[in-house]
Amino acid sequence: MNDKPVGDSIEMAAPVQRSILHVSPLIITRLSSDRDELTVSPPNAREEAFHIISQLRDFRLHKLWREDALVFEGGHPKGALAITDLRDEWRCHHLSPFDNVRVQIPFWHVRAFAAEIGRPELSGFKCSPGTVDPVVLGLAQALLPSLEQPREASRLFLDQLGLAILTHLTQTYGGVYFPTERKGTLAPWQEKRALEFLVARLDGGFSIAELAEHCELSRSYFIRAFKASFGRTPARWLTEYRVGRAKDLLRTDLPIAEIAISCGFADQSHMTKIFSALTGETPARFRRDSRA
Repeated sequence: MNDKPVGDSIEMAAPVQRSILHVSPLIITRLSSDRDELTVSPPNAREEAFHIISQLRDFRLHKLWREDALVFEGGHPKGALAITDLRDEWRCHHLSPFDNVRVQIPFWHVRAFAAEIGRPELSGFKCSPGTVDPVVLGLAQALLPSLEQPREASRLFLDQLGLAILTHLTQTYGGVYFPTERKGTLAPWQEKRALEFLVARLDGGFSIAELAEHCELSRSYFIRAFKASFGRTPARWLTEYRVGRAKDLLRTDLPIAEIAISCGFADQSHMTKIFSALTGETPARFRRDSRA
């Protein structure tokens, strides 16, 4: 595998200026145009990946379709962040000049990062359209020299930027809790051991005393320390993890009843009850919406 950054610069007929930098497993692209109106972009290829898009300048007007539904019409200010799921089909009609940097991140890379930091409950990112994020903007701007001269780019520098982006997204948009202080929390080895225990017993067939003993702590201290580490009780953490895993599987063609069992629920009815209470919609509705 080539571990050096690889880039190219292409001027498209529209005209759109595009610079691409391949820093495995990330693909970093800068797109820009001074035209007031371009043709509607072709749909993206469906991939198991996210696009993280940061606007480098004010973007006055565009239309965005997800599948065949118009989901946005308007503009975004400089620094606006968008996170798109490339398992869906997207088309954009640029109706004003724009300049943005987009980072394509594979799902497997996000999951590996989540597991590495001891937060396997991370299942995706939620970011409202038009959210201004100066941190991602700053990181995107730091990528510009490498996009302009990819052969002179430092792989170490780009790896660190990629790690910084993932860390920020996880903390800000991943719904993952990180304690600001370590006092009264589980030690890192205890966090890892506790989560491995929970993930291996999705059906909840264990007692808190067993889990505490697995971490070599008393039951009462463990409960307090777990909540200080993760911002929720073990039962709540396990419920959210089950539902997050179910969301991923609902995007596949597996029967819902089979998904329920594989995620530790007693049956489909049990999963529907828990899933609806946590998300406000049934698994069947979630599946329809994710495909519609």
